[in-house]
Amino acid sequence: MPRIPKVGFVSLGCPKALVDSERILTSLRSQGYEVAPSYDKADVVVVNTCGFIDAAIDESLDAIGEALAQNGRVIVTGCLGARPERILERHPSVLKVTGPHAYEEVLAAVHEHLPPRPDPFQDLVPPQGVRLTPRHYAYLKISEGCNNKCSFCIIPALRGLLASRPIDEVLREAERLVNAGVRELLVISQDTSAYGVDIRYRAATWHETQYQTRFIDLARGLGSLGVWVRLHYVYPYPHVDEVIPLMRERKVLPYLDIPFQHGSPSVLKRMKRPAHAVNTLDRIHAWRRECPDLTLRSTFIVGFPGETAAEFEELLQWLTEAQLDRVGCFKYSPVEGATANTLGAHVAPALQQERYERFMEHAQSISAARLQRRVGATLQVLVDGIEGRTAIARSEADAPEIDGLVRITDGGKLRVGEFAQVQVTGADAYDLTARVSAARAAPSAAAATPGSPRPRAATRQTKGTPRRPS
Repeated sequence: MPRIPKVGFVSLGCPKALVDSERILTSLRSQGYEVAPSYDKADVVVVNTCGFIDAAIDESLDAIGEALAQNGRVIVTGCLGARPERILERHPSVLKVTGPHAYEEVLAAVHEHLPPRPDPFQDLVPPQGVRLTPRHYAYLKISEGCNNKCSFCIIPALRGLLASRPIDEVLREAERLVNAGVRELLVISQDTSAYGVDIRYRAATWHETQYQTRFIDLARGLGSLGVWVRLHYVYPYPHVDEVIPLMRERKVLPYLDIPFQHGSPSVLKRMKRPAHAVNTLDRIHAWRRECPDLTLRSTFIVGFPGETAAEFEELLQWLTEAQLDRVGCFKYSPVEGATANTLGAHVAPALQQERYERFMEHAQSISAARLQRRVGATLQVLVDGIEGRTAIARSEADAPEIDGLVRITDGGKLRVGEFAQVQVTGADAYDLTARVSAARAAPSAAAATPGSPRPRAATRQTKGTPRRPS
């Protein structure tokens, strides 16, 4: 029998890149390849890179160098691959360089340098495909690219303009994931609230119901699957108001990840942020009146070119007024090709650091106060792991990897990937402690049937380095 070809894989960057990696691995697995657990067991290594900011570029180049040193046969893909000269200048011996979401090119390169076995086995691939996340949650990418022209960002140049997936395709994928045991779907894109605008909200049928390819219909369809649905990368457009009633009814989680980026109107204008003129504070207050349990997470940039002391104080005042639950921050870093590099005087690194520390201290005090209010409350949580007698879980307010945790001190017998009901006994600036409530296990949201009413790309905000700005 011919030897089974083995591919090593290194996936860097954001959850959207992770989904790209999962798609490539699913295709390779279906063609008879095995995924190697280490460099020395791989016949070739694929490195999926990030190229958004300088730190990500350095990490990607270092990862390519490590793969070359440990294995020697390396194919490079991902966002940094859109600028192959950066890679080839430092690592001219790589076998191939492709850009982001270039699935066919990556597969062709693997085939060229490591031909597949003559008879691939389709049954090697589970119906939901190969995933790099734990069994109980999965990222659901609804589109590629972005139509926005933010001055600090080069995503449209790296990943192209908005290209939405038809809604029936997305809902079928989500249903396959749920049927495979997924308890939480994390919706990701570059601009989730713009979903469908590029294909004129094309209509499609799923489970004998017609949906349009648009944000609110996506939320309604996913909400019928009976699992946690978490919405990421949402811009505060007026039509986002329509999803708040679904959150109040727990059809989708009362959680919005919105990259506000700043609180000063003049800075937002220089950033060319979409909806920058909208009074976002009024919108936040209206959302919370309708859904008091709503959790808001966001990322911000301090030290943006030309940012004055007064504009930074506006940001702090905005944060005080907004009372966001989960907050992360970046110091502005010039990105090659970004128009922001030519805006105003750049803020000195020492001043950037001072503002970063002040911002994070202020955000931490808000987070601590808001979490303290939860002490004594009963929450539904999803168990991610067991450490001795303690279960590590997340509440509705916590996305994986980037938000807080709930440590259940007597949860050692709970099952990973299942829901539980807990009572909160303590809180710090980012995390909660709890005990299993008398009810023990909460009814699993996944018990509903389709149609019934009913996320190393990032680090936790304790380190002050959330997922990259969008």
